Amino acid sequence: MRLEPGILVTLAALRCLYLHNNSLHALEPGTFHAQSRLLELALTGNRLRGLHLGAFAGLAQLRILYLAGNQLVQLLDFTFLHLPRLQELHLQENSIELLEDQALAGLSSLALLDLSRNQLSTISHETLQPLASLQVLRLTENPWRCDCALHWLRAWIKEGGQRLLSSRDKKIMCAEPPRLALQSLLDISGSSLICIPPSVHIEPLEVTANLGEDLRVACQASGYPQPLVTWRKVAQPREGQPRVQAQPEGGVPGSGWHGASATGSGMLFLTNITLAHAGKYECEASNAGGAASMPFQLLVNLSQQRLQLAPPPHPAVAPIGLEPLHEASSMAFRALGLATQTAIAAAIALLALTALLLATLICRRRRRRKKAPGPPGEGALFVNDYSDGPCTFAQLEELRDERGHEMFVIDRSKPLFAESPAEVTESLAPGSAQGLPLQPPAAYEIHCCGAGRGGAR
Repeated sequence: MRLEPGILVTLAALRCLYLHNNSLHALEPGTFHAQSRLLELALTGNRLRGLHLGAFAGLAQLRILYLAGNQLVQLLDFTFLHLPRLQELHLQENSIELLEDQALAGLSSLALLDLSRNQLSTISHETLQPLASLQVLRLTENPWRCDCALHWLRAWIKEGGQRLLSSRDKKIMCAEPPRLALQSLLDISGSSLICIPPSVHIEPLEVTANLGEDLRVACQASGYPQPLVTWRKVAQPREGQPRVQAQPEGGVPGSGWHGASATGSGMLFLTNITLAHAGKYECEASNAGGAASMPFQLLVNLSQQRLQLAPPPHPAVAPIGLEPLHEASSMAFRALGLATQTAIAAAIALLALTALLLATLICRRRRRRKKAPGPPGEGALFVNDYSDGPCTFAQLEELRDERGHEMFVIDRSKPLFAESPAEVTESLAPGSAQGLPLQPPAAYEIHCCGAGRGGAR
């Protein structure tokens, strides 16, 4: 699964090394540094997904390299730079989709190149240009996209490249566009190999963002073949200096900047926006038919920064024994956008107003209940005792139990009338009419037939 560093150091005289049908995932740079006499290296049938620059350093005498049947997806520039005497390179039955222009640089002695049964859709003339000694080229069984990018290959094969291709290898079949599918590249007229230059669309072209916010901007590109979309930030020129465009490696020119290349639709991601993000950006789309670009302007709202610069007022005397209150303009609150802060403040005010209205409504209802007379007998418990005869109001005593029920209890120990006849005469106002007969005191019998809330009769 892995070749440990230095494991082959003692095998300096090795001429042939067969490591096929193992589970190697990677080759570390310098693995074969001591094998200067190695002539043949077989790595067929492993699980190699990529080749590091310098993986074959030290193999200056290598003649044959077998890499067929692995999981290679792309070959980067200068991958085989340390193999000046390599004559055969077998890369068939991988998943190679991309050969960079300088991927085969340094292979001036290569006579056989097998790229059959991969996933190649196109190949550039610059890629094969270093192969001055090439005699056999195998490109069959790839999903070739027959557009203007393969004009050179068709012309090259017709002019002199046929000597490199056997009768079987000449069958370079088109997979797309659909109108050319399953047709041989050599049988198609040159006018059928067309490309549509890309066009770019960004909406809107200018955006104002708040400090601390995140932003996503889509760049839509159309064309054939599908364009490769790349974002870059345009550097601000100094006075007297020309404007320079720069695309940082990895697509990250600063904190929170992600301008990944994509096919068809490229997204610009900006996280935790600061003043450094403000400026002009450019979306570029390119394909074999040409390139197109469109600018995008980002403005940063400074209102929040001004709020941060203004120190909040502090109370002269802090309450003793109380925790200090957090400022309304805390870092967590200031990190929110201006629109979000406004929405939160409006929601808090609405909740406070709702609470105030509810409290007012409850108080009004309580006052109305106190003023409005209740139904007869509601909340009162009457106790009647007729065993000793009728009673008067003077003998009724109002009581209230633990649950708040009101009741009137007859107290037989009290007189039937609160005042004697003599006291009644004395209590008459002076100047009352003379000769009017006094009304004799009378007793009234009280009948209570209602029941209170307690359920007693």
